Amino acid sequence: MQILAIAIAGCGSRGRTYASLAAKMPDRFRLVAGADPVAARVEATRNLTEGEFRGFASAEELLLQPKLADVLVISTQDIQHYLHCKIALDKGYDILLEKPISPDPMHVEDLLNRAQRLGRRIVVCHVLRYTPFYAKVKEILSSGVLGRVVSMNLQEGVGPFHQAHSFVRGKWSKSQDSSPMILAKCCHDMDIIAWLADSPCRSVASHGQLSFFRAENRPAGAPARCTDGCPHAATCLYDAHRYLGERRSWLGMVHERAKELSDDEIVDFLKTSPWGRCVWACDNDVVDHQTLSLGFASGLSATFTMTAFDDGRHLEIYGTEGVLRGGHFYKKNLDCDLVLQKHEKAIEKITVQEPEGGYSGHGGGDYGLMSALHREMTCPPEEMLTSIAVSIESHRIAFAAEASRTKSRMIHL
Repeated sequence: MQILAIAIAGCGSRGRTYASLAAKMPDRFRLVAGADPVAARVEATRNLTEGEFRGFASAEELLLQPKLADVLVISTQDIQHYLHCKIALDKGYDILLEKPISPDPMHVEDLLNRAQRLGRRIVVCHVLRYTPFYAKVKEILSSGVLGRVVSMNLQEGVGPFHQAHSFVRGKWSKSQDSSPMILAKCCHDMDIIAWLADSPCRSVASHGQLSFFRAENRPAGAPARCTDGCPHAATCLYDAHRYLGERRSWLGMVHERAKELSDDEIVDFLKTSPWGRCVWACDNDVVDHQTLSLGFASGLSATFTMTAFDDGRHLEIYGTEGVLRGGHFYKKNLDCDLVLQKHEKAIEKITVQEPEGGYSGHGGGDYGLMSALHREMTCPPEEMLTSIAVSIESHRIAFAAEASRTKSRMIHL
């Protein structure tokens, strides 16, 4: 088996996750380079390998070099993806591209056309397809046990603190600097819906807005920063001091030394960083809830709801011969992953195997993606599971949903 050389453009949380997993598969991958404006992130990536490794201060600097690897992982910010990917394709790299492909529909289409013209591969990090859970759902649908599938209802509960961390205080809080919420967070879900529907989406209608994390909901007396002494700190779900305790893992997403910092150092960080701000005193504009109604060429209809105020993903799939339900609620409360019920029959509880490799990120999807990456880069192109040619459908749905939401009308694809 050919060992593929891997370089990482963007050594933040996602880039280091892929680098770490690649380093644990030496029979398939060799980690050779990394780039990031934060030197500590590059060093953390370098420390994952004992082999020769080149570090760079930016993706642009890495891309100025002659081709360094077989595969370039692009995990920079959303608005940087297009230019970095375009240059990398021209350099001769195959690409593992963090989602979303780009916030610009024209750029997404251009990368598809460019990759096909150059004969290069782009694997999009739609990791949910690689999870045991969704693989089992796809298997059940393909078996025909539900009969003809006529409708689906899927939900994603982002989680209140996750919403606050990433989409109120964090790097995805403003659409113009990143992507609309339905693309930044939910293109995973759009991809799963398209995969399960197995039919082109023909129409999209969507409603949603930013309702809660707004200035008018700021409690009386709350300061601009939690560290300024908030009278509501003891009862506030979003108090930044929670980063010192049970929410410390989230701090690790934005600070390279989070595990090593003292409490005083964390408080100092919160005094000046975006993550110390009151969630009702930020400059965020992305929605905290959104609902989609989708129509497919096969006649199947689907709904999807994103909400900040629930945790985990859930699904309900309705067929002419049975119903399949499952997700986070079932795992937490019923000790199973899925519940299958043939019409007028007893329910069958289904437990999905634990993710391989002892790594549960994204339900095992991160490990599953990296485990499959070698095959994705060497198999016949039409057999790729999340090539850009496949993944582009999720983005077209998401772009249509945002257009529908902002223009208050149905969009026909």
